[in-house]
Order: sequence, then C-alpha cells, then structure tokens
Amino acid sequence: MQATGGGRESRRYVEHVSSQHRPAGLGESQLEAVVGERAGDGVAAVDGALAEPQEYRVDLERIRFSSYFARLSDVTQVVPQSGVGPVMHNRLTHSLKVSAVARVIAAQLAGRAAQHAAFVRGAVREDDAVGETITRLGGCDTIVAQAAAHAHDLGHPPFGHLGERVLDRVAREQLGLAEGFEGNAQSFRILTKLDTLGRDFPGLNLTAATRAATLKYPWTRGAWVGVPTGTLAAPDRPRGVGIDVAGGAEKFSVYALDVVDMETALAPFDTVSEGMQTVECAVMDLADDIAYAVHDLDDFTRAGVLQQSSIAGEFRAWLDRSGALAADAEEELAAEWRTPGRSLELLWRRLHAKDAWIADRDAFRAAVRRISEEVGEHLLAAPYDGGIDSERSVSDFTRRWIDHLRTSIVVEEHPHVRSGYVRLNTQAWHEVMVLKFVHAHFVLERPELGQPQRGRAKVVEQLALGFDAWLADPDDAGRAPRRLLEWADEATAAGFEVRRDRPELLMGDTTDSGMRRQGRTRAILDYVASLSDQQAVTTYRALTSGTPGG
Repeated sequence: MQATGGGRESRRYVEHVSSQHRPAGLGESQLEAVVGERAGDGVAAVDGALAEPQEYRVDLERIRFSSYFARLSDVTQVVPQSGVGPVMHNRLTHSLKVSAVARVIAAQLAGRAAQHAAFVRGAVREDDAVGETITRLGGCDTIVAQAAAHAHDLGHPPFGHLGERVLDRVAREQLGLAEGFEGNAQSFRILTKLDTLGRDFPGLNLTAATRAATLKYPWTRGAWVGVPTGTLAAPDRPRGVGIDVAGGAEKFSVYALDVVDMETALAPFDTVSEGMQTVECAVMDLADDIAYAVHDLDDFTRAGVLQQSSIAGEFRAWLDRSGALAADAEEELAAEWRTPGRSLELLWRRLHAKDAWIADRDAFRAAVRRISEEVGEHLLAAPYDGGIDSERSVSDFTRRWIDHLRTSIVVEEHPHVRSGYVRLNTQAWHEVMVLKFVHAHFVLERPELGQPQRGRAKVVEQLALGFDAWLADPDDAGRAPRRLLEWADEATAAGFEVRRDRPELLMGDTTDSGMRRQGRTRAILDYVASLSDQQAVTTYRALTSGTPGG
C-alpha cells in the first residue's frame, strides 16, 4: 500500500465548492512539496522533499474552525475550572497539547518512513526497518495525527467523563436505547454526521485517513454482544471492550447508524488488521495518554490539590511492604484501600490481570520508585507558591517527562490484541500507568468532589429526561429546539435504513415503535452532548424551573 495513496486522501462526498478551508481548483489528490516547516521535524530531511497531501491540512482547518471544537473550552477536563482557579486545563487546551505531542511522535515515525522511501529510490544506502513497517501499514502523516488529536474529544458531553457515564446509563436504562452513549463514537458522529460545512452533505467530509485516525475502538457496542468470556477472556479482548457479554463493548468508536462511515474510512488500510487502529490513530491515542498522565499534573500541582505527604506515604508503604502486600487477599486489600500501600497493590493486580502480555512486577516497582522520587520527593517537596522557582520546577518536570515518553516508542507490525502498532516500551508503559494512578487516587477519589459531581450528574440526567418528555408531548413537541427536532427525524430515518439494510447491527427493540424511540433518544443525546458545561446548567435551569438566566 502506498502511504500517500489516493485512497487515504479520498473524501466520502465529492466537493465542488471552494471555502476558506479548500481553495477553488484543489484536486482530490493534489500534493504539496514540503521543504520548509516539516523539514524541521526531520520528515523532509531525506532527499530534501516529501509530498504532503494538502487535503490533510484542509481536514485540520475544518476541525479547528468547528463550533464543536470551540465548545471544548467550556467542557471539563478532569475537575471543573470553577473549583480551583483559571490554571486548570479544559478539553480544548488538553486537545491542543495532545495535538502537539502527537505531531512530534508522528514526525519521528514519518522521518523513518522517509528514510525507507529514500532507500527504495536508491537515494540512500541504508534501509530503515521501522520506516518499512510504517509504510506497509499505510503511512504516518503528521497533519493527520494532529487532526485526529484535535478531534478526539469532540464528543465529550458537559462535565466530561461524568456526563458521558450519566448519558449512557439514562439512555440504556430509561430511554430505550440499548446502544447507549460513548464519547468516542460521539466524536466520530460529529465529524461524519452532525457538524456541517454548509454543503448538501452531512459532516465535515474529512479524508479517509483523518476519519480512520479517530477510530480508537473500531467496532460498535453490539459487535461484542454475546461473545462469551469463556471463549475470549478479558486479557484476550481488545483494550476497551470489557467483559459485559449481554451489554456489549464498554468502549467503542461508532454507533450502528454510522457504521458505513467507519467502513469507508478504513477501506484504504487493507494491511491494518481488523479491530486495530491505524498508525496515526495509535499515535493520537498514545499522545492522549501522555498528555493526560503528565500535563494534568501541572494543574493539580499549581492548584495545591496534590499533597506531598499522602503521595509519599502511599508510594513508600508499597515499596517497603510489597512482598507482604502481595500475600494479602484481594478482598482484604479492597476493604482497606485507604491504608497506604494497598491501592498501589490493587493497581498492580488489575494491570497484571488485564495486561499480562506486558505487565511486569519489576518494571512496576521501578516505575513506582521513579515516580515516588520525582513527584513525591521533588515536584511536591515544596508547596507551589506561584513564584519563579515553583513555576520552573513544574515546567521542568513536564518537559522532562514528555521528552522521556515520546522517545520511549516501540513500533510492532504484529502487536498484541490489547496493544497497537505504536506503543510505549515496557518501562514507560508502567510509568504512565502509575502516573494515571496519581490522578485517580489522589484527585478523582477526593471526598470533597463527591457532592458537586452528584449535582452535575443530576443536571445531565434531567436534561435528557426533560427533552424526552418534551418530545413526547403531543401538544408542545413542535416548540422544542429546531435542531433537536430535525436530528430526531434524521436519526429515526437512518435507523429504519439500517434495519432494512444491516439489521444485525441493531440492538434493543427494533419494532417500528422501538425504532422511533431509538431515533428520538439518539437525537436527545446528540443535543445534550453538544452543550458546554455552562450551557448545560443554564438550559437545565430554564427547562426545570423556568429560570432563563445562568
């Protein structure tokens, strides 16, 4: 397969209209020689030139100009900005940092592919095995990786993962939509259906390469219904699928209504195994992990959320007593998870149970020791006071860890089912898992977050139920928001089309009334998920109490 072939650059719909994103006369496969900006990445260093599809830059600009992308500035990243001050990341700043990390990793890989291409042309004497693998898997373009990173969180509803869980539960348990809600699938739906260019087709009409690069979990929820764990246990299932045989995949990147878009996006990548991410998607996914694990620690350090004593106590207790803790029953550890050392031992056991292919206790111990020293004993050694020394300490920590992780990359042509073509090496993988533990254990599980989170969950739940009641009201449904009504009609029609052509994709009640119910609920989820945090609160107040203001 040619890394920059026309299949990767193809769009689902033919375009004849120019715009600020797509100049008039730009052909579907027009290429632009790159010797300037990208040469600095090492991408164009071989032979002095490398063809860059201009179509990918069009993709990136379309996403950047999207109102859905702008909306991310008021969507929670980890904890809401209002609780800790203006320094906290939101989903927009997080996406920009993921894009920056993805660009650097992709540039490294694209440079290797360029070296291989030069060898094939006879321009250099030495081949590059990694570059050959990258090329065989469909290539790695820095702009595609950036575009995917920009787009990866578009589907997050108000209040981030909290809102995601609430919408999924309400849809499946109360609103008759067994397929539920998933942020990754919602992102893909926005790109291919909900957003608009003002043309006579839905979505942003991105290239196949960019669409494919957003498919972190390239399957539907229903694809995993009825797959018994006895046949395929958790360690043998792709990452994110989970073990819910009746309910299907825990994470997925496409709803049944949008499967054709997934299939057309993946069609050019005939050397990518079924269920695997493309190379650029793996880069985006990896960059997301790195940014989450490292950049968000900036926020928590500056805000004073992370306490040196509690972190040092947890890490030191596990390092001192890991042998004894390894002998304790899991039920005992779970019952005393707040006792220092117990939660780290539980983390190790979860990692080993799910990812025995890479989990290694010695590597885990080394990761705990390193992060204990760098976070517990150095980064948090002195409270952050806003001074120059404090800022230098935080910035230096972030710089060193980003540089370390982005250079700890492994490329495999035949990866484990729970891995990807591009992944972290064994030691760095354990380090990221421990850094994520710092977030989960010392930030997300703080009791003081419980009360406001329950309030935000109520806002999201009541919005979904309130709009459902409105659309079910025969006397007043016509006054519902116009976009919601139009989406309900479109989703219902699309559902009937899937029932006619691909009935095996559907879940739940597929009678006529069931399909109308599913279409209405999908539109409600689309509408609620399109709100920012503040819009959700304001809309909730207006819908439940008649109060129009914030």
